[in-house]
Amino acid sequence: MKTDLGPGTELELDLRGVRLEAELTIPAAARGLVIFAHGSGSTRHTYRNCDVAAHLQAVGFATFLFNLLTRAEEAQECIEPRLRHDVPFLARRLIATIRWLQQRPETRGLRLGLFGASTGATAAIHVAAELPEVIDAVVSRGGRPDLTGDALRRTLAPTLLLVGGWDDAGLQGNRAAFAAMQCEKHLEVIPHATHRFEEPGAIPRVADLAAGWFQTHLVPSLPPTSGLRAATPPAVAALSSAS
Repeated sequence: MKTDLGPGTELELDLRGVRLEAELTIPAAARGLVIFAHGSGSTRHTYRNCDVAAHLQAVGFATFLFNLLTRAEEAQECIEPRLRHDVPFLARRLIATIRWLQQRPETRGLRLGLFGASTGATAAIHVAAELPEVIDAVVSRGGRPDLTGDALRRTLAPTLLLVGGWDDAGLQGNRAAFAAMQCEKHLEVIPHATHRFEEPGAIPRVADLAAGWFQTHLVPSLPPTSGLRAATPPAVAALSSAS
């Protein structure tokens, strides 16, 4: 793919009346597309995800950062937090977004990976289980994959679990999830990092590991012939309505 949208092209998704703000960057000759699913309390502007995205762009990956919630939903969350922790809801919203991307010519021909953080990582694993023919790789940063139920065993996409060495609950949950997963998998503990990976050097290490994982699993030995599969209009309508 030769399209170069440059850094941070602003977009607005319209998922059957649900409008989400997004930022798409496609380097020239992009090697794959990584969609970011942020966690509770984060947005597409959160520096941790932006830093990882910048590193992925530098090594040739397209990135898509978007707000999982509308502006009205964000405002309501400040009063009564609910949706940010509703993993099935976040997974439906993420699937609807993927279907939207599948319609766009800019992303056609790119293999697809998910980078999830916190509750967004849990949702990403759900989505990988639901869309095995679409998702080629997953990276989970600080997520709780042990809370995804049977999606753990159904997920086929190669999955990298990243957890902070000082995140006791996360360590326990990720180790349990790792034991249950049947796909190609790797668990990496980032020393001296807590759940949010705010410690010096933690996010650069995450970025390096994520880039390596996507380079291994999103870069095909031969150019892809079909890229992202086009969704049928009924599927888009059903998923958007569920959001």
